Amino acid sequence: MLKGYGAVILDGAWLTLQLALSSMALAIVLGLIGVALRLSPVRWLAWLGDMYATVIRGIPDLVLILLIFYGGQDIINRVAPLFGYEDYIDLNPLAAGIGTLGFIFGAYLSETFRGAFLGIPKGQAEAGVAYGMSNLQVFFRIQVPQMIRLAIPGFTNNWLVLTKATALISVVGLQDMMFKAKQAADATREPFTFFLAVAAMYLVLTSVSLLALKYLEKRYSVGVKVVEL
Repeated sequence: MLKGYGAVILDGAWLTLQLALSSMALAIVLGLIGVALRLSPVRWLAWLGDMYATVIRGIPDLVLILLIFYGGQDIINRVAPLFGYEDYIDLNPLAAGIGTLGFIFGAYLSETFRGAFLGIPKGQAEAGVAYGMSNLQVFFRIQVPQMIRLAIPGFTNNWLVLTKATALISVVGLQDMMFKAKQAADATREPFTFFLAVAAMYLVLTSVSLLALKYLEKRYSVGVKVVEL
């Protein structure tokens, strides 16, 4: 059915999965940093966090991918000679893809985490302090578990969008399953066959992700009663 290109596309699918997981890990870190800045009582830090979230969310992903990949490569090659390195440096497409998607979706996750933190009643933190907990204990034992529960729906949406956005990284030469499908389509002149196969793989990946994240949401909702109005 896939004219002998099935194994090649599966190799690309594995690379796509690595890209998605690594990018999301970086996005979580940047999202937590971003929300820490945005909720900071220090005005200029809050402004910096808001600027990060606003600017990145306002620019199309493809434009940012091209800007960061080509612009970053240009900056690196301008700076490298200052440190005595004269050879031309080519950015690794996988590393560039992880950095770019992580940076983009870190901004989205900062908004998701911000909403989750603001959804926790302030009285709970005050009760923790009154009980004798330190600020760190209140943060990790009271606020973070509840933040995770409240953030899972938004996190799920961001994960699905990021997973689909990995297809855009093929434009900078990453040989993911989209790149491999394009090569196979050009060689066989049967684009519908290969792009349909890639669409099915993305659908399988997102469907499995939804099941896993729904289980996680249920796990973190144990003991929580939903009040129906």
